[in-house]
Amino acid sequence: MRQLLSSLSYFSIFFAPFLLPIAVWIIAGDRFVREHAKRALLSHLFPVAAGILLLIMAFSAGSFGAVIGYVILFAIIYFGTFVYNIIQGIQVLRD
Repeated sequence: MRQLLSSLSYFSIFFAPFLLPIAVWIIAGDRFVREHAKRALLSHLFPVAAGILLLIMAFSAGSFGAVIGYVILFAIIYFGTFVYNIIQGIQVLRD
């Protein structure tokens, strides 16, 4: 059961990226589950924080090419964290 809750925290990127890891982190009594829920929450928050920073940088940039570059960089960051969450969810299920 603890592997299922832990991996579900990572897989929640498909359906409830912030709500499920926060709920599991608060409610779960098992240290293993809480640690994975916290890691999943941080990995869900990372693209949001990067997006806000890149949005600020894009507005301060003067050229259209720079804005496109920031959008591409955000897409790479988001895709990387998406793949990371899937890999972590599978690894936790396999342990």
